[in-house]
Amino acid sequence: MSQIILITGGARSGKSSYAEKLLTGSDDVLYIATAVRTDAEMEERIKHHIESRNALWTTHEGYRDLDEVLSQTPHSYVLLDCVTNMISNLLFYGSDNPEDMNPGEVDQLYVGVQAEFEKLLTAARKFDKTLILVSNEVGMGLISEYKLGRIFVDFAGFINQYIAREADTVCFMVSGLPLALKGRVE
Repeated sequence: MSQIILITGGARSGKSSYAEKLLTGSDDVLYIATAVRTDAEMEERIKHHIESRNALWTTHEGYRDLDEVLSQTPHSYVLLDCVTNMISNLLFYGSDNPEDMNPGEVDQLYVGVQAEFEKLLTAARKFDKTLILVSNEVGMGLISEYKLGRIFVDFAGFINQYIAREADTVCFMVSGLPLALKGRVE
């Protein structure tokens, strides 16, 4: 039976570690890494994530058409890390310069971003996968003085709300401790 789990929280709250802990003992995992290799610091972060997880897990690096990836994987468990990286990548995939977009264009871009997540969650249900999504909670800080920052926070907040509504379990991480918001955490 399919299951969708959202793990959210602030930076360095223990989200990824907790998500990986949920899959301890299972080699039947597809790890979807949504980060794009942009510079030396990001390479180090990616390297750290790779070293921390089970070496027998299959990794897919990407952030688009993940419904197709789920339709083709034999793995029962899928861990996507992270939703907010995926949103950022989709934002720039959809526009060369989101700051130059008018409100109607921003709305259209959001529709496209949400469609990627709808297809992903639908595929998880259709192909009977346990999908664990890691996401940053970005709505607890200051409002950006920059248009791009405000667009990103809006997109991340609305996508997190959408996933939370659809999820069976929602967990908020605080200082490495899981707090159940919906369903049961382990």
